[in-house]
Amino acid sequence: MKLYRVLRNVDMFRTVFDFGEREVAHWFPGHMAKGLKQMKASLKKVDCIVEIHDARIPFSGRNPMFQDTLDVRPHLLVLNKMDLADLSNKQRILKKLEKDGVTNVLFTDCFKQIDSNVKKMVPMVQKIIETNPRFNREENRDFCLMVIGVPNVGKSSLINSLRRTNLKKGRASRVGGEPGITRAVLTKIQVCERPLIYLLDTPGVLPPKIESVETGMKLALCGTILDHLVGEDIIADYLLYSLNRLGKFSYVEKYDLQEPSDNIQHVLKRIAVKLGKTQKVKAFTGVGSIRVTIPNFTAAAYDFIRAFRKGELGQVMLD
Repeated sequence: MKLYRVLRNVDMFRTVFDFGEREVAHWFPGHMAKGLKQMKASLKKVDCIVEIHDARIPFSGRNPMFQDTLDVRPHLLVLNKMDLADLSNKQRILKKLEKDGVTNVLFTDCFKQIDSNVKKMVPMVQKIIETNPRFNREENRDFCLMVIGVPNVGKSSLINSLRRTNLKKGRASRVGGEPGITRAVLTKIQVCERPLIYLLDTPGVLPPKIESVETGMKLALCGTILDHLVGEDIIADYLLYSLNRLGKFSYVEKYDLQEPSDNIQHVLKRIAVKLGKTQKVKAFTGVGSIRVTIPNFTAAAYDFIRAFRKGELGQVMLD
């Protein structure tokens, strides 16, 4: 019966998302502009660029400014958070990236205590560097990498994972669940002894103008733009639209819904009821005002979004 209901409702789901007159927030604060300037100034010390991006959006939101300004060095693209991504079409992703000129790609899950893919990074980087000219760094015995990417894709987590894997040492870079933790280009961080490899950590940098509202919404959903700049309500609605479009209905069981729904208000109400998220508001009647208890939709939206980011609603591919 549950399967019949899902199939019956598929035709009722939205096929496009109505963004209305919304615009994506232009979130390019001073530390980003300063960071990009410092990255350019540090290029002469760098042998290879390591760009980290979210595996759920392998094409959307990769900052084109990186290609324009930092493309003078060999490049490795690390698609992190692979545990959260639906990689059933991994070969198609790799082919499209190769068509775009990206041939060195590594999928990682840096929150794992030991990620076998992170172990592959040092040999990959060594091969990339040794098959490309090192310009003014030919005589240097150490390798220096610059880690770049948009905010909150796991740059600091990768650095810490490399140190854990190769040096058996703890973290050297702050890690946070919100964009904007790393604010400046840091000093060199050692991540390997043989060969001797250092990394330059950098702040997450978004393009000053994101190419489309939909790209911006994918970035927001994956946590690379601060939620309040876009709005938890619209992010939650876009999440519901995306899950239904992809046929990912685990939210139905998680939040005790009877069947999938395309109505975000209905879904948030059910989430609020299940989690006991309520708020008291003042209501005016003919004899005065009274306080009534209603579902807290904002708190419900917050929980819905966080559940997605933790992988509790299944693996997805937003691109």
